[in-house]
Amino acid sequence: MRVHLKRQNQGVHFEASSELSAVKVHVDGPESIGGEGKGVRPMELVLMALGSCSVFDLTTILQKQRQDLQDIDVEVVGQRRDEIPNIFTQIHITFKLKGTIDEAKAQKAAELAVKKYCSVHDMLANGGIDITYSIEINK
Repeated sequence: MRVHLKRQNQGVHFEASSELSAVKVHVDGPESIGGEGKGVRPMELVLMALGSCSVFDLTTILQKQRQDLQDIDVEVVGQRRDEIPNIFTQIHITFKLKGTIDEAKAQKAAELAVKKYCSVHDMLANGGIDITYSIEINK
């Protein structure tokens, strides 16, 4: 896998692309280093990667379980330490499911999605980050 970041201005705004898709992602830094709010920050991308990796697998597992998943929303909250580098120390993922879903099956699916199938989880957790998750089901 290969990605490319192309500078977009004299600050720290970059357009990221991948050899796997034609989609472009804009990345920018804080104002303190020349950022102009023209893209997401790198640590936001880390949380987005964890959330998307987990929810892809969760959605697939729930569909295989023949659960009536009408909608799904994910919130990922990360706590960072104060000293530099400001790495994450704790991350919590909340899966908000809508539909007629068996709670026991959803719990098992979430555990598999996050802890077994999500490669982003493994990279972060093996780096010492405490990652937890919860599910909320609304019919």
